[in-house]
Amino acid sequence: MKRVLLGILCVGFMSARAQAPDLLDVKIGQMILIGMPKAELDPLVLDEVKRGKVGALIFFEKNIPNKPNAFASVKSMTWTYQKAAPIPLFICIDQEGGKVNRLKEKYGFTKSITAAALGKSKSLDSVRFYADATAATLAGLGFNVNFAPCVDLAITQNTVIYKPERAYSANEDTVAMMAKEVVKMHRKYGVLTSLKHFPGHGSSKEDTHFGVADVTTTWSERELKPYQLMLDSGYVDAVMTSHIVNKNLDAKGLPGTLSSDILDGILRKRLGFNGVVFSDDMQMHAISKNFGLEESIRLAINAGVDVMCFSNNIAGSDERTVDRVHTIIKKLVQSGQVSPARIDESFQRILQLKARMGNRDVAAYKAEITKLQNALKVQAESAPIQEQEEFKQLTPDTEKKSKKKSKRKTS
Repeated sequence: MKRVLLGILCVGFMSARAQAPDLLDVKIGQMILIGMPKAELDPLVLDEVKRGKVGALIFFEKNIPNKPNAFASVKSMTWTYQKAAPIPLFICIDQEGGKVNRLKEKYGFTKSITAAALGKSKSLDSVRFYADATAATLAGLGFNVNFAPCVDLAITQNTVIYKPERAYSANEDTVAMMAKEVVKMHRKYGVLTSLKHFPGHGSSKEDTHFGVADVTTTWSERELKPYQLMLDSGYVDAVMTSHIVNKNLDAKGLPGTLSSDILDGILRKRLGFNGVVFSDDMQMHAISKNFGLEESIRLAINAGVDVMCFSNNIAGSDERTVDRVHTIIKKLVQSGQVSPARIDESFQRILQLKARMGNRDVAAYKAEITKLQNALKVQAESAPIQEQEEFKQLTPDTEKKSKKKSKRKTS
């Protein structure tokens, strides 16, 4: 089924050629994640989705209608965006629970508690209970990616991890044990998860929303252990970066999101993760106030980020339009500053992960699958030879190759 879906995702865009002039545009669009301005369907975002300019959306609390029962309204938004997409969207949310909680009880959703509170429980039953409730709610609403669990350690009493009680524990084994249960419950409902914030934000003293957070003197190797344990047990769907600076890991002092030494060197080569890497918000001030938009995009892609997040949710950041980001990436490729192979690498990872998405709307795609399979035969016969070869390169043979590169499980 996975092989069929990967082929279908590529073919889906062939049937929407009027909106997608070339394959590079398709690939770039899949690397862009954006937020929406209001708690209602946005015509501009819907158009960008239809044109394949974005491959992922993220919902914040501002996108949840302020009423006692917002379920139907949120469901309508996610369904409409998803239905309009030529390639299925990652529809994402940060639903950790407790204080990082977009789906609050006042909007008619289930109660959640903080990771720290769960970390104090005497058994894993509470973790399973709340994770099950969260995952079931997300699946019912049409969300297929939760940017959780947070596997940072409660090391420093900072305002970004410790005080909001986002860490399960200061003990890395406990964090990994609880995070594993959260991932299990999400997989039960077909919702993907993303561990965060790599390579560890728990030892920071500053908040990267507002500026640079340098952990050079406070970070320790044990902050990598939850990722190692989760990878070894096969419970990592995706990983989200952090914008922390650690000159012991990157001598240039580049933030984790922009660091090849951290992402390619540690996450991929050392820990063996071959899956999708999401960036933390590229508009957070640690990035936006210290790097130009073009430079930050170039560094992030070359470092190993597959999907870049532009939330339009950070006060004081310039708004990043989809067309502008898309144009910058294409320019970087055309000028040789980002290689086509690097774009292909991200595109293939993204498609492989999207092929694993499964929620209660999966049945809605079945009717389309037959149409797309028939369209494939027609399109393939009429497409130029060069383009036919390009589409062949997007087939899931890459999945076999990636398994040869690393024996670690990522699913």
